[in-house]
Amino acid sequence: MELTQSLKRNICSLFEVHADTNGMHRIVTPLEYPGTGDRVVVRVRPQNGEYVIDENGEACLCASMAGGDVESSAVGRWTREFAELSPARLCEDEVIRATAVDERSVAPYVFRVAEAAQQLYGIATSQVERQSNSDFKERLSSVLKEIADETGIPLRSDVELPIPGGLMADHVIDATKPLIIIGASNATHLLEAEVIYMQYKLQKIDGYVLAIAESQKAVTKKQFERANYYTDKTVAFDADNLKGMIASSLQ
Repeated sequence: MELTQSLKRNICSLFEVHADTNGMHRIVTPLEYPGTGDRVVVRVRPQNGEYVIDENGEACLCASMAGGDVESSAVGRWTREFAELSPARLCEDEVIRATAVDERSVAPYVFRVAEAAQQLYGIATSQVERQSNSDFKERLSSVLKEIADETGIPLRSDVELPIPGGLMADHVIDATKPLIIIGASNATHLLEAEVIYMQYKLQKIDGYVLAIAESQKAVTKKQFERANYYTDKTVAFDADNLKGMIASSLQ
């Protein structure tokens, strides 16, 4: 019981709730836009007997400032497909919104808007991040090809996945349960692995998401530790141990 109460207090303390003017409340969540240090902020406003929950367009703004493309075809696909799975929508004014008619729905909708904001950022900036580092990706590809040649297991590279946003896996090993490999050279690409994992779980698609970070330092220690809760496994790149790691992932 003592641990339960402690967890409740500590989890609640991660969220800051501020009462602003005209009945609006601002919630500073513990989620961050990777690599920026900026936390996802969600607003709740009463309007015509309902509650409008939004992030004030900050996801698109942060993505654009990071060199991302919020008008890309990948974001367009994500917008359409995510709308079928969530009450949150990316509106024409580039603001993610959800509308609640019942006060009891406000808290879960805050989470859904924050989740959508983080996903949009990850998708909009993913292509920029893919182009930002070649050496690590080449080393990872070389090791995986050696493993595929030795084991005879089919390996595909740059695979578009069957999930919202048209996200790409760096590699897919076509085992009974497909092994989806994401090579993360920074925190934003690591977030992409988390988005893939969550979409696979949400849509009940069979697959094992393995995120391989260039190093803890490259993706930040905080994001590396977090990612193990939002992927099947997240590890730092180690060419010597990768074969055993993949073998255990396929079991």
